[in-house]
Amino acid sequence: MRKYLLGGAGITFSILALTIIISWIPCSNRNLPDKVVTQDSLYNLHVTKIYNAAHLEQTGLSHQVFEKALTGFYNLKNVGKVSSEKSILTIADFDQNSTKKRLWIIDLSIDSLLLNTWVAHGQRSGDDLATRFSDARDSNESSLGFYVTAEVYKGKHGRSLRLDGMDEGYNSNARSRSIVVHGAPYVSQGTINELGRLGRSQGCPAVPAELSDKVINTIEGKTVIFINGTHQSYFSKYLNAHLAANIVVPMQDSSLIARI
Repeated sequence: MRKYLLGGAGITFSILALTIIISWIPCSNRNLPDKVVTQDSLYNLHVTKIYNAAHLEQTGLSHQVFEKALTGFYNLKNVGKVSSEKSILTIADFDQNSTKKRLWIIDLSIDSLLLNTWVAHGQRSGDDLATRFSDARDSNESSLGFYVTAEVYKGKHGRSLRLDGMDEGYNSNARSRSIVVHGAPYVSQGTINELGRLGRSQGCPAVPAELSDKVINTIEGKTVIFINGTHQSYFSKYLNAHLAANIVVPMQDSSLIARI
């Protein structure tokens, strides 16, 4: 009889414990607040997706600089400044030393990095690192901001590519200053070995001589170049990320403000 009573007590205790456990486990998440996915957060995901797919972190391009460049690309495309047939984005990051391969050419139609190489800055912008920028004629300094590639021509540096500056007051004198993409022998490993830095231009984003044709052929025809650098006063209307988000993730597409 005692054995039976103990067994019954054990069963009763087990049922009680199970009841407590079950009552502690939440039945659903319906009382938890929904996570709101905004237009801007979807845009950030879009930027990160391309950044990761093109393996840009591994080549030294920061996510922040890429996002700035991509934002300008979308805003320039939206106002008809760039080609509707090409989705090429070129980035020069002058916050990096000249010894680094700080030029990236990206095909956004396939989320792929096409080329990563050296690029020179202007003589008076600095030695290994560019710290001064100007849009003034005869300044021999680089100019920051967004450019759109224009016509190809043959000049004193051989085959070259004209640029039109899109940021008033920062690079809008690019054409009158003859700021162009061209090849130069001083943009090379040999110059780095000799001087400890790249050679410098008169303000042009000069590229390795042996790659100049490839660069020009890839980016000609109204594509975007973004030259990044630290300058307190630099401002561009094309850096409006919220506007770019409206373009990339339009309201009618899969709900801008969704709930998950």
